[in-house]
Amino acid sequence: MTDLASPFVGFNLHKWMGAPLGCGFMYIRKDRLASIDRHFGDRDYGAEDVRSRIHTGTANSANYLAVPAALDFHVALGIQNKQARLRLLRDRWVQQVLDVPNLQILTPEDPLTYGAITAFRLDGNNTSQQTTAITDYLLAEWGVFTVRRGGVGAGEVIRVSPALYNDVRDADLVARAVRAAARRF
Repeated sequence: MTDLASPFVGFNLHKWMGAPLGCGFMYIRKDRLASIDRHFGDRDYGAEDVRSRIHTGTANSANYLAVPAALDFHVALGIQNKQARLRLLRDRWVQQVLDVPNLQILTPEDPLTYGAITAFRLDGNNTSQQTTAITDYLLAEWGVFTVRRGGVGAGEVIRVSPALYNDVRDADLVARAVRAAARRF
């Protein structure tokens, strides 16, 4: 973590590394440990122990045992190859829907500012109930899994996250499904 020169780093391992859901890590530089409160007054570990900053309950040990294999696979693929593949999938579906008038692609088009995850919003559909209806429609009618998220600006958004196992046909399906949702909602 010294390369990042950051006193705090939290990382989700399932999105970029391909580890099972629920796996991640947190780094707190030792001299900054006091800057992060103990988890709900955790007393299982001393105040000088980083483990007092997060309480995970009963962990799924099978998920954690899979992390080394996920890391090995990540290294074998190569970061540049992985990024290129995910961007190809992201760009493919996004380019097909840029002309949809009531669709806002909220992720910037500058490749230096995105990886693969892309958020969008359909005009007038910015509440949790509305975005849930859209994500439910995309899944039920098209088999396209998306996630609604709270938006920082004008309300809720819908997020598309391509994965390495997806192919260009999946990206094309996302584009068709988003077009259909834009007509319906």
